[in-house]
Amino acid sequence: MSSARSARSCPECGGRLATDADETVCSQCGLVVDTDRLDRGPEWRSFEDDDVNRERTGAPLTRSRHDRGLSTEIGQADSTRLTGRKRRQIARMRREHSRARIDSKAERNQVYAFSQIRRLVSALSLPKDVREQACTLFDSAQSEDLLRGRSLEGFAAATVYAVCRTRSISRTIEEIVDVARADAAELRAAYDALNRELGLPTGPIDPGEYVPRFATELDLSAAVQQRARALIAGAQDDCEIGGRDPSGVAAAALYTAAQEAGVDCTQAEAADIADVSPVTLRSSYYLFRSEQPPDM
Repeated sequence: MSSARSARSCPECGGRLATDADETVCSQCGLVVDTDRLDRGPEWRSFEDDDVNRERTGAPLTRSRHDRGLSTEIGQADSTRLTGRKRRQIARMRREHSRARIDSKAERNQVYAFSQIRRLVSALSLPKDVREQACTLFDSAQSEDLLRGRSLEGFAAATVYAVCRTRSISRTIEEIVDVARADAAELRAAYDALNRELGLPTGPIDPGEYVPRFATELDLSAAVQQRARALIAGAQDDCEIGGRDPSGVAAAALYTAAQEAGVDCTQAEAADIADVSPVTLRSSYYLFRSEQPPDM
C-alpha cells in the first residue's frame, strides 16, 4: 500500500505530484521527484504543414561535402526483386544523378579533395572537427586561387597538417605523408602557400603533446611519462629548447626519463618512434642531462 501511495504522491510530504515538461514535481513542497529528458517527438521534418506539424528530417549540414550534405542519393536496390531492364534503368538514373550533382570543375575538385581529407582524418584517428576545419580551409584556398599548379592530394594533406598545427595536435609531416597520396615536397609546397597567403595562426607544437603517444609505442610506464613531461617543462621554463624539433625533444625526454628509471630503452628505438635521427635525439638528451656532447 505504501509503495502504491509513493508512486502517486510525494515521498517527502505526501503531496500531489504534477508532471510538467520533463520533470515530476510535488505541488506542495516543490520536490523534484523524477526527470525524463528524452525527446519522444519524431526525428524527421515536413515543411508542408510546418505551422502545425514541426517534424524534422535529414542529416545535419557538414563542411566535408561539397554541397554540405544537402543533395540526395539514389541507393542500391535489391537486384533480386528487379528485372534486368529495371536494374539497367536504375543504374542509368544513379549515374546521371551523380553527374548532375557536380556543376563545375571546381566542385569536382572539392569532391575529390574532401574525400582525401576524410580518408586522412580517419587514418590518423583525428576528431571530426579537424575534418570540418580542413575542408573549410581547402575551400578558402580554392577561393584564393592557390591550387593552380599544385596537386589536390598535396593540398588535402596540407590542410589536415595546418589544422593540426593551429590546434597544437601532435602530428608530424612524416606521419601524414605515410597515409597521404602526396609526397613531403607536395605537402610542404601547399602548406607554405596556405601559411603565406592565408596567414595561418600556427605556432610551435608543445613537445609534451608527443609524450603519451611515443610512450605507448615504447611501452613506457606512467611514471616515466610524468618524468619526461617534467623535463620538458623545466627546459621550456629555461628557454632551452626553442628551435628544436618537438618530436625529437619528446623522444629525448622519454629516453632520459627511462635511463633514470633503469628501463630498457635505446636511443635508436626512441629516435625511430619520433622519426628523427639519433644525432638529433642526443643533442636534446645532453641538454636534459646538463652535459655537453663530447668533442669530435
